[in-house]
Amino acid sequence: MDKTTAVSPGSIIVTHRQTSQLTQVTLNLTSDEAQILKHYCEKTGKSEQDLIRELIQELPVI
Repeated sequence: MDKTTAVSPGSIIVTHRQTSQLTQVTLNLTSDEAQILKHYCEKTGKSEQDLIRELIQELPVI
């Protein structure tokens, strides 16, 4: 099932593509957001994928 959700016009678009085990999420970031993400990952040695996964895992379940 593919699903697209516009969170904030022009800044982030989240596309979900789900397979049997994984869901692929594509983020469209502003150039500033992308630069912050890249810089943080370079400083911490984490991949963008790992960082985003960790942040999602820290979200409270509601």
